[in-house]
Amino acid sequence: MSYDQRRISRWYFGGVASSMAAMVTHPLDLMKVLIQTQTEKLSLPQVTKKIVKEQGVLALYNGISASLLRQYTYTLARFGFYTVGATLIDTSSMKTKVMLAGVSGGVGGFVGAPADMLNVRLQNDVKLPPENRRNYKHVFDGLVRVTREEGFISLFNGATIAAVRGSVMTIGQIAFYEQAKDIFIDWGMSKTMPTYILASIISAVTATVLTQPIDVVKTRRMNARPGEYSSMPDLVLKTAKEGPLAFFKGSVPSLARLGPHTVLLFISLEYLRTHFGYIPEDKK
Repeated sequence: MSYDQRRISRWYFGGVASSMAAMVTHPLDLMKVLIQTQTEKLSLPQVTKKIVKEQGVLALYNGISASLLRQYTYTLARFGFYTVGATLIDTSSMKTKVMLAGVSGGVGGFVGAPADMLNVRLQNDVKLPPENRRNYKHVFDGLVRVTREEGFISLFNGATIAAVRGSVMTIGQIAFYEQAKDIFIDWGMSKTMPTYILASIISAVTATVLTQPIDVVKTRRMNARPGEYSSMPDLVLKTAKEGPLAFFKGSVPSLARLGPHTVLLFISLEYLRTHFGYIPEDKK
């Protein structure tokens, strides 16, 4: 390819690339949230059919405004922190990649907690009866109403678990993607889309396996009404009473969403890097 491989990513490219991917994969993210918060045992096709039949196809994009805000807070922060960090320290070893990704993901998880919570609530409204819905008009209406009705600090309900999930997710996504890509290139593969796609598939599977139990707990905490759970241990115990597999609810839609999302994210990110990134002074 003719583009310049010396270019490196700008700090905000992660947020842009992730928002592009989210526009495609949002319906799968919605299905994941609905399955994780249900007490029934409906499958992915059953949940999808029920929502489309009762509310129409556009209901699959319920919460898209919060999803996009989440990409420009959570994902932008973790990718941005990692990108800047990678220019300051040597990330050639897997250990360093994991450490930097873990810190970056923790920062992103905390920063993106309000948008993450509203994303969960807007999506979960779809399955509730009309009288129980929160009926946020959009993400900014949700921000105002949560602040007014529950207090500003409530925007960060679940922020701790979101930071933990963000840390683990970023290790699975970025650290494993970069390491897999480096290994493939060392094996003689070229810096082309097939290499990026293969590395992103590995990172998607790794991230899904690592984060699923945390994701279930985070989703339930953020969707909880005041007083529903007395503490995080109470939430974990109540979830455990549904059986050990309760912590892996939504695994199929999680992988079905995270797989395409991760592939699209890194393809978009590599495109942005090689076409619009910058060349460091020492490589000119």
